[in-house]
Amino acid sequence: MHAAPSPSSPMSEPGHRGEPAETARPAGASALRAGSARGAAPLPRAEVRETHTAVVLFVGDRAYKVKKPVELGFVDYTTVAARRTACEREIALNRRFAPDVYLGVGDFRAPDSHVPEPVVVMRRMPEERRLARLVREEAPVDDALRAVARLLAAHHARAPRRREVDAQGSRDALSSRWEASFAQVRAMAEGGPVPDGVEETEHLVRRYLAGRGPLFDSRVAEGRVVDGHGDLLAEDIFSLDDGPRVLDCLEFDDSLRYVDGLDDAAFLAMDLEQLGAPGAAAFFLAAYSEYSGDPAPPSLRHHYVAYRAFVRAKVSLIQARQGAPGTRAGRLIRATVRHLRASAVGLTLVGGLPGSGKSTLSGALADRLGVTLLSSDRLRKELAGIPPDQPAAAGYGEGLYTPAWTDRTYRALLDRASALLSRGESVVVDATWSSAEQREAAVSMAARTHADLVALHCQVPDELSAARLAGRAHGASDADPLVAAAMAAKEPPWPEAVGIDTSGSLESAVARALAAIRPYDDSQAPVFRRVQAMPVPRG
Repeated sequence: MHAAPSPSSPMSEPGHRGEPAETARPAGASALRAGSARGAAPLPRAEVRETHTAVVLFVGDRAYKVKKPVELGFVDYTTVAARRTACEREIALNRRFAPDVYLGVGDFRAPDSHVPEPVVVMRRMPEERRLARLVREEAPVDDALRAVARLLAAHHARAPRRREVDAQGSRDALSSRWEASFAQVRAMAEGGPVPDGVEETEHLVRRYLAGRGPLFDSRVAEGRVVDGHGDLLAEDIFSLDDGPRVLDCLEFDDSLRYVDGLDDAAFLAMDLEQLGAPGAAAFFLAAYSEYSGDPAPPSLRHHYVAYRAFVRAKVSLIQARQGAPGTRAGRLIRATVRHLRASAVGLTLVGGLPGSGKSTLSGALADRLGVTLLSSDRLRKELAGIPPDQPAAAGYGEGLYTPAWTDRTYRALLDRASALLSRGESVVVDATWSSAEQREAAVSMAARTHADLVALHCQVPDELSAARLAGRAHGASDADPLVAAAMAAKEPPWPEAVGIDTSGSLESAVARALAAIRPYDDSQAPVFRRVQAMPVPRG
């Protein structure tokens, strides 16, 4: 059975509670069977659990948490007044999520004491309804996770917004938290090699944050940064018949509870994944996005899950140094790297002559990756104010295909791609890319936005290209075999691009392209795709 233990590790970061300092032990359970003689169900056994900062007594249907008189750097409970303030703060903050569990502050008093000891009084939760236990037992949890997502999103919607809260959701604030964790992990290495994956983590984090300023600015402007829970673990969530009870929020440092709502939700997603339920993690974040009406790109979801995993890895390393048996740090760092790789923002150029299959491949890639597709053919006609399927045939370099029109089209393509990349959206750009200057401009834009650029050059035999063009119905492209031949005569080499033979099956071409775009195995990371949002009114 459970009452929420306080943070147990001397760290000013969520997720640092660690393991209890002592295991639970019976405490006179036979004397607590009140009501059994009257035919009522027996009360649960009494237990005691101890953490670094508190002792929790489980007696009958109540749990009593007493703060220890300790000073650990991030908390100072050495006076009765400080312990009472901490108890009152814990009650007030946790009632936001479980008002009927946190009953109030009581007192323990010895016969010879004039100063009572404050104690947090709670309802005792049923162990068999603990979410972590349900997940480990592979019980159905979709309904429970949806209920938790709804509760969390509703809290975030009504949480007050303040300047000091917003400040913690900025890119610089997140970067500072990452860098502090990097410094702690490197300090533990004492000049030796850091654990595998840490250097890649540092590189991927810095690259993502460097190019995503507009994304984080928009999150703050939209009110996405909230006074949240801060420590959302499956161990502290109970799925009851009348709804979930979410316990034990982070109460010892307000600034660490001021987070992007998605960051708050990502904590539980990370924990579910570590419990061996990546599908449940993806399901929970999708449900949270529905109820919060959050349009966040998948890259940001992966980034926040990675952040939470790395924090837990750091804690595991600290506990190992303190003599705790076993460590999950390696597994957590591997999870961090998987999610950071999945969060990397990419610009994929799909080029080739008319009839090469580039548009078909571009569309298939965008669908498979769940990213935005930009098409030069469609944008050219949009700029001209005509429907994309309206013919505008012209000779090579004429009509809408003069050098000036082409330059305008490619500038607009790259401007739109840049805006999307800066907001965490990966992009596939379908165009011929037959000019070296256009290719160089794309490379420069990818560097400015710190996006991973992959160029794909679609190629087919000339006779197949001609047959495709001859049999193609009217669409966004107006090129015919004569235009294609003129372009081929002037197309410069593109050695940086990966050649894609599109003369075979589409699936084969897609597989070759995906191998170039994502050369690593990310199959273990949940697929976080954008979902249709269900706004929750703020009140």
